[in-house]
Amino acid sequence: MRRACARLTLVEFTAFVLSQLPPAPARVLEIGCGPDGGIVPALVDAGHDAIGVDPRAPDGERFRATAFQELDEGRFDAVVGERVLHHVEPLGPSLDRLAELAPTLVLEEFAWEQMDEPTRDWYESQHRLLRAAGVEPNGPPDFARWEDEHDDLHRSDTLRRELAERYEDNHFEWRPYLYRWLAGPSTEPLEETLIRSGAIRPLGFRWAGVSRSSPQG
Repeated sequence: MRRACARLTLVEFTAFVLSQLPPAPARVLEIGCGPDGGIVPALVDAGHDAIGVDPRAPDGERFRATAFQELDEGRFDAVVGERVLHHVEPLGPSLDRLAELAPTLVLEEFAWEQMDEPTRDWYESQHRLLRAAGVEPNGPPDFARWEDEHDDLHRSDTLRRELAERYEDNHFEWRPYLYRWLAGPSTEPLEETLIRSGAIRPLGFRWAGVSRSSPQG
């Protein structure tokens, strides 16, 4: 079930990224591609000249096992990243580096601070139900404890403010996120329905922008 959920989220993120990229063949850099290579193979299949960068990147000609801040591969047409920048330090200089690397930036991110009491109660009750049914969710059973252990993450308002200083927004949308932690693709429609009704908050967002320092910006 976890693998099915991961594949689904990759497919969805790929579709979003492709909708924001210049026409193929564009030169695209995926930051934080991880040990599985992220969406680099899918971007290549779509006709783009893509490489992935991550200290844990896999072997292969399209991957670089380093931090994106240290990359020396010239300019790209776009940089994409899935749930990377809320971890990155220092944030401002790292965003400056991304703006140097490419005019277009496409992101999916985590707004962990959006978690309020109704959202937490729903998430933790779903977590308990899944465990009772013999399914081990990806996420923590206790969000408050998780938050205490991850107090170094950037808030979404901080990230968006720093992005706005460097990029013109092309796209922004709130998205479900907790289904990733609940280990099942069937959880996403339920989470989305509850978000639309106002019962819980969205903890994910998608964003795309163009650098203010680029000719396009």
